[in-house]
Amino acid sequence: MLKVIIFGTIMISVLHAIIPSHWLPILSISKSRKWTKRETLRVTFLAGLAHVCSTIVLGLFISYFGAQLKLFLEDFLKIALPISLILFGIYFLYRHHTHHHFHIDAQKLNEKNDNDYAIIFSIMGIMFFSPCLEIVPYFLMAGANGIPSVILLSIIFLAVSISGMLLWMFLVYEGTKKMNWHFIEHNAGLITGIILILTGVLSYYSGH
Repeated sequence: MLKVIIFGTIMISVLHAIIPSHWLPILSISKSRKWTKRETLRVTFLAGLAHVCSTIVLGLFISYFGAQLKLFLEDFLKIALPISLILFGIYFLYRHHTHHHFHIDAQKLNEKNDNDYAIIFSIMGIMFFSPCLEIVPYFLMAGANGIPSVILLSIIFLAVSISGMLLWMFLVYEGTKKMNWHFIEHNAGLITGIILILTGVLSYYSGH
C-alpha cells in the first residue's frame, strides 16, 4: 500500500508542478514588472509554498478520517480506498476539458496594483485558497496507513511540487524551454484521471 501511495503522490506532484496555470501567470507578471530571475523564482517559491501548504492542511484533515475509518472498517477499506481512487479518476476524466485549480488573471493584477508586494500577496492568496484536490484521495489512503505515511506523503508532495515549479520557471524565464503549454493544460485532468485509476487498481491488488 505504501509503495502505491508514494507512486501516486510523485506522479500527481510532478504533474502538479508542470501545469502552466501554476507558474505561467507569474512569469507573465514578472516580465511586465521587469523582475529579475531571482525575484521571479522567489515569488514562484512563495506562491508554491502557499498553494502546497493549504493542500497539506486539507490533506491532514482528510487523513484523519482515513485513520478513524480504519479503526472500525479495516477490511472494508481494502476495497473502499481503491474504489475511491478509481471514482476520483473517473471524475477527473469526465471534467478534464475544464480542468483548472485556479486562474490568476495577470492583466487584472497588474491593472489593480502598482505595488509589487500587493501583487505578490494577491498571488499567494489565490494560490492558498485553491488547494490541489487531486492529491486528496492519497491523503485518505495515507491516513488509513498510519501517521508516518501521512508525513511522508506531505514531504514528497511539498518537495516535488515546489522544486518542480522552480525548475520550470528557471527553464522558461529565458525562453530556453519551448513546449505546447495549452496541450498540457487541456489534458492535465485526463492525465490525472489515468494516474488515479491506475493507482486505485494497483492498491486493490497490493492489498490482496
